[in-house]
Amino acid sequence: MSINAGCGRYTRQLLRKRLFAPIISEHEPTSNLRNQIFHVRSAPAGRGYRSLPGFVQSSTQDPGYRLRLYECKRPRMAPTAKPDLEKQYMSTKPPPKKQHVEPRPSSSILLISPSNEILLLSRVKTSSSFASAHVFPGGNLSASQDGDIPPPDHAARHIDGPAYRLGAIRECFEESGLLLAKKKGDESGVLLEVGEAERERARKEIHGGKLKFVDWVEELGGVVDSDSLLPFTRWITPPNLPKRFTTQMYIYFLPLTQPSVSSTSSIPIPTHDGGIEHTTASFAPFTKWLTLANTNEIILFPPQYYLMTLLAPLLTPSSSHSELQAQRHSVLKFLEGDGDGKGVRWADKVMSPTGLFMRKSDGRSVLALDKPGPELAGSGRRGDEERVVLVKFSKEGPRNVEVRLRRDVLSEERGAKI
Repeated sequence: MSINAGCGRYTRQLLRKRLFAPIISEHEPTSNLRNQIFHVRSAPAGRGYRSLPGFVQSSTQDPGYRLRLYECKRPRMAPTAKPDLEKQYMSTKPPPKKQHVEPRPSSSILLISPSNEILLLSRVKTSSSFASAHVFPGGNLSASQDGDIPPPDHAARHIDGPAYRLGAIRECFEESGLLLAKKKGDESGVLLEVGEAERERARKEIHGGKLKFVDWVEELGGVVDSDSLLPFTRWITPPNLPKRFTTQMYIYFLPLTQPSVSSTSSIPIPTHDGGIEHTTASFAPFTKWLTLANTNEIILFPPQYYLMTLLAPLLTPSSSHSELQAQRHSVLKFLEGDGDGKGVRWADKVMSPTGLFMRKSDGRSVLALDKPGPELAGSGRRGDEERVVLVKFSKEGPRNVEVRLRRDVLSEERGAKI
């Protein structure tokens, strides 16, 4: 063991002056001991040293000196710091209720393309939330843009409503340029068309608060298509995290491409917001995004990974119009169920991930999804009692995310302890 590493500057000074040497005997320290022991000619007063009584011997080189055994107390090595997300999700001591941060109302859209691919945006590295992660379009509600937002103590605060729907569509437009609006009185299902220059101008002014989103859509002769949003779970950030959100998730199907639709009525290619919050915006199959996350090429947080895992078997790219439509019908049928037999449909499920334990086999945290969070405790609303999320929290963000059946993970853990 290096003495230099053990006792700092004072020890190195003593070494240079040849005042002591480490013992080479049964008392020699090993790497798992806190203290190091030395023979010293004279007591180095203070400096964290103390004499070990009974250990005195003569110097073999100079019998005139008596060498006394001293102990140099080594500073404790600080344990490897856990990533903040791991500490917050896996904390067994939730903060007092008075310290809970009020979750901010927000909403997001799982936006499905005409070929049944899903849109993800890449967050900028400097973002205060979900930095560098791939996310669904969405964001915080705005009272000036989205209308009345239910107050924290109101029952509607954590329920699908007009403000959540309008906020989701507005944020989607600001972040991707895709406008989920239709012409007034038009039953064809075709989205409202906007020229590129006008679209980009409006995105910047709406984001900057200079233009009201709903008013702009009405000036174009359109109406926001909030009725086509399909509620698909709500997520409330756990109380241990410093930033919290109550996020309503929706599914929105962009119209299928049909021969009867003119070529000018195409879906515009999504674009990022100029690097304000995102650097890329693109559609890809569910399986491709999940594969990229599994190989740690992109970052997906547990909610995004979980929801995409549920829909991936139901939505796959196809060149057949009838097949694409059949897949969408299967999603609608899926949403009518509850996923775990507990009677809470997907539209009403509320999930606030709770740390169960950390697996010794791979160091991943196991997050339960059955609790709705402190704000809805005792409300009767629940999350998913059948599935859990496994995740390795790193400084870069969540890695090695996986959705598993809860009973299988618990069974594996019990088997590992036998």
